[in-house]
Amino acid sequence: MTTRILPLELIDKAIGSKIWVLMRGTKEVVGTLQGFDDYVNLVLDNAVEFSPDPHDKSKVVRNELSCEILLNGNQIALLVPGGSGPDGSMATET
Repeated sequence: MTTRILPLELIDKAIGSKIWVLMRGTKEVVGTLQGFDDYVNLVLDNAVEFSPDPHDKSKVVRNELSCEILLNGNQIALLVPGGSGPDGSMATET
């Protein structure tokens, strides 16, 4: 019989490591997972936000966030533990 792992257990194992978060809509965030709660609200450090350029949808804007951030679990669509986000060669600094 295979061992089952619950979703919150998987997130707990990712604490202290990089995580790629795809938000509802078009934004994505990559950062170091510092903590979470039962509602999957996430605290990230060293976070970088990726979003489409409002003037040219073919480009991705990369925005480095300078402090810890709290992401609302209701806005999270997908979590990728160990993920590094979209290809950095497409992103432009803001």
